[in-house]
Amino acid sequence: MKKALSLFLAAALCTGALAGCGGGSDANSGSDSATAFKIGGTGPLTGNTAIYGNAVKNGAQIAVDEINAEGGAIQFELKMEDDENDAEKAVSAYNALKDWGVQLSLGSVTTKPCEATATENFADRIFALTPSASSTAVTEGKDNVFQMCFTDPGQGTASADYIAENQLGTKIAIIYQNDTPYSSGIYEKFKTEADAKGLNIVSTTTFTAASATDFSVQLGEAKAAGADLLFLPIYYQEASLILQQAKNMDYAPKFFGVDGMDGILTLEGFDTSLAEGVMLLTPFNADATDEKTQNFVTKYKEQFGDVPNQFAADAYDCVYAYKAALEAAGATPDMSAEELCDKMIEVFPTLTFDGLTGEGVTWDSTGTVSKSPKGMVIENGAYVGM
Repeated sequence: MKKALSLFLAAALCTGALAGCGGGSDANSGSDSATAFKIGGTGPLTGNTAIYGNAVKNGAQIAVDEINAEGGAIQFELKMEDDENDAEKAVSAYNALKDWGVQLSLGSVTTKPCEATATENFADRIFALTPSASSTAVTEGKDNVFQMCFTDPGQGTASADYIAENQLGTKIAIIYQNDTPYSSGIYEKFKTEADAKGLNIVSTTTFTAASATDFSVQLGEAKAAGADLLFLPIYYQEASLILQQAKNMDYAPKFFGVDGMDGILTLEGFDTSLAEGVMLLTPFNADATDEKTQNFVTKYKEQFGDVPNQFAADAYDCVYAYKAALEAAGATPDMSAEELCDKMIEVFPTLTFDGLTGEGVTWDSTGTVSKSPKGMVIENGAYVGM
């Protein structure tokens, strides 16, 4: 009898332990799945670009926790899968989310993986709102894939306009990565708008992922051409090397970047004094003094021990935008992903949303977001509004 009772208790404990575990390395987090909307996405949670994926995961988690704590009709259960910034792995991660029963998607964090998973979203009729995949190919031809971030062309145009309007440079050099749609997409629109605005581009050089360690040739050409502003539509890892190598060759132009530059101040081993005076356009400033931003930054620091970047803020806004859309649609968590997809397609172009990354944010029927970028400059190791 004692042996039978022991076996029963052991089985009960095992069942309880299993019930308390989430799938994979990233446990489900949120409300009871029977009464909650299942929201999920893929991103690089490990590897060289993990700063982006984890920022999205953390920002979304804060929003989910806040909304669930309110105890309202809208509750969420969140799950993020690691795609290692690889398109093939992203599709596998997406399929794992589909097996889990995802109803609403955060798409994928980075562009190439999101282009792949967006195709799956479209075929499966699962609505996606990506916080950070900015290529137009992500949404093109897909009525159920939307973006919270600026598009690559939008960043290129806005950067050229900002540089021209504020007369930041008389001779401009550009270094971009030609084997990634993020960088090349921004460059192409920047070039078109710069020509229209009469900006003087004196040097344009490129690099690839395989050659992203030595920028002496690109910097040498820019310096020889007398460029007093260097436009860098690239990610912060490569930008950090360019800043260091420019200093080594006594070349000190102004530097202007885009949202991929966000993260350079927290790059391990990077001398942040090298970024002093670097300018960029970004939708979020962690040093802003408004109550909404400061509450978010405080929670992020307390929970994750770091300052949130714009990827975290965009993900936070994605969750709250979903909440607003679900409320407007009168949606309930017992609806299928396809039913919710139809409602999101109908509602999102009618929303006007106020978030961390913009006020009066709207979307058109193509999934493109409309919001105003903020000009930032790095001063004393922090972003300051220009």
